[in-house]
Amino acid sequence: MTTPKPQPKPQPKPETLAGATDHAEPLPVRLWGVFRQFFWLGCISFGGPAAHLGYFQRVFVQRLQWLSAEHYAQLVALAQLLPGPASSQVGFAIGMQRGGLAGGISAFIAFTLPSFLLMLALANSITTLLTYPWFPALIHGLKLLAVIVVADATLSMAKTFCSAAFSRVLMLLTAVALWLTPLPVWLLLILAAVLGRLSQHWQNSPAAEPAVEQSQYPAKRLALIIGLILWAGLYLLSHLFSQNDTADAMGIFAAFYQTGSLVFGGGHVVLPLVQQQFAGQLTAETLLTGYGAAQLVPGPMFTFVTFLGAELLPEARMSGALLATLGVFLPGFILLVALQPLWSQWLVKPGLKHALMGVNAAVVGLLLATLVTPVASSSLLSGADAVFVIAGFIALRRKALNVIGLIPLALGFGLLAP
Repeated sequence: MTTPKPQPKPQPKPETLAGATDHAEPLPVRLWGVFRQFFWLGCISFGGPAAHLGYFQRVFVQRLQWLSAEHYAQLVALAQLLPGPASSQVGFAIGMQRGGLAGGISAFIAFTLPSFLLMLALANSITTLLTYPWFPALIHGLKLLAVIVVADATLSMAKTFCSAAFSRVLMLLTAVALWLTPLPVWLLLILAAVLGRLSQHWQNSPAAEPAVEQSQYPAKRLALIIGLILWAGLYLLSHLFSQNDTADAMGIFAAFYQTGSLVFGGGHVVLPLVQQQFAGQLTAETLLTGYGAAQLVPGPMFTFVTFLGAELLPEARMSGALLATLGVFLPGFILLVALQPLWSQWLVKPGLKHALMGVNAAVVGLLLATLVTPVASSSLLSGADAVFVIAGFIALRRKALNVIGLIPLALGFGLLAP
């Protein structure tokens, strides 16, 4: 009697950025999970894009393990190179990873809905709410929570992607450059990619090209071409509808589509672009009121345009808010869907892997720079604030408390602190 030879174990398929489809759960269950997780994050994610990336990393990488730390960093790097809201694009991509295009749309709607509704409601009541002392106090507590989350994400990503001396130096150089110079983020990421690529030669790394599955490459390239044509075509058409002196529905969508196509560097860049687009239709007071309100609500700061859309179309505020919000988010999402499938395939090449190593280090530097300013600098207003943040950070790192457990503590501290 012969002993049968053991069969080799099937190798797991590599995780891709184009969206996983081999999950055990039915699609409706996965979509509900995506919506539920992102809606909750949309309700508590104060602190801007860096804080959002910290929340995403802790929830979807560490706790739920929907994707690996390496793939999460790839998503962050891709989103940073595209125009539009980086954190929302990362969320969209995570949703696609879980449930395809429908998952990406579910993630976007869920994460944006709380801030959209708040900005719409605040359009007529922001001045009144700010007169109540408890409202700014609650927001201050949540800003301190954002400092803790961003610090935790920065340390976790630094341990993963900056273990080598070259990566640590590049991380620090990126942070210093952001603190001291007005260089745009996308330019720093390109420089980091070039330095990472050059490091392959400095380290005498082998440059052999691995075998790459080419069967689906033409279809992915066709999808890329279609996506770029759609993005560029809508951009050209938007100029035909945004030349009116008075705002109408199509003009609002067209103007904010142009804004979303040109915004590199986060929601703060939206303000000067919108000011230029609607110089004769929005007063400086209206712009600054909406901009200030966007700092006080959770979720993407790009919902600043929700407030402006409602103001531009007062006879149909909901329509104006929807058109402005869709217009500013759509360009980045089109480019993300077009580039994402080929992005993962390009990254198997050794040269691009080294370039991505540089980009990953720069992304950690971006988080470090943002942690210092504006996240910490605008939130730590006293010694008591610093003590609370240090204690919360230690509790989070030692797993004594999770983020959900820190929320009531942060709110209570904000209300009770002098």
